[in-house]
Amino acid sequence: MMKHGLVLAAPVLLLCGCDKGVDMKNASASEVADTVKEATADGQFVSPGRWESTMTMIDMSMPGMPPEAQAQMKGIMGKPKTFTSCLTEADAKKPREDFFSGGDSKCRYEHFTMSGGVIDAAMICNDQGGVRTMTMKGSYAPERYQMAMTAKSSGGPGGGMSMKMEMDAKRIGACTGKEGG
Repeated sequence: MMKHGLVLAAPVLLLCGCDKGVDMKNASASEVADTVKEATADGQFVSPGRWESTMTMIDMSMPGMPPEAQAQMKGIMGKPKTFTSCLTEADAKKPREDFFSGGDSKCRYEHFTMSGGVIDAAMICNDQGGVRTMTMKGSYAPERYQMAMTAKSSGGPGGGMSMKMEMDAKRIGACTGKEGG
């Protein structure tokens, strides 16, 4: 589930510079990707380079989790984790559809709104007899974003799981080839 929460954050990095606005309801990841590409067709919309992201897990609950795993989870709550990534020139100019869904075709955006420095999105995924709902709300600018994300599941594997995290990211310069940690 954490993977899906992080996947939800990926579009933000790619969309930071979009100022024409995107407002969609009941849309697939590919429809969102196409609309964002159209809205940013006049050129590069976010700066490529080295990005530093700080993620803080605010809350996580997984019914049935073994006690040792629960203790490990409690140990990371509220402790920021910082990592770096490299956004290439090609990715900055043309986001791929899998940035919007993590490659999961069973997901649709209930809504995806991004305009005037504010983003608000909710994605629903139906698979394996369960439903996952993920949301993100925050602010963005060409070289920085801040986001609050939630993920909840019901039914199926992982049913009853919930997670809240915050992400703060900023562009810190050119890629060095040593990103990822």
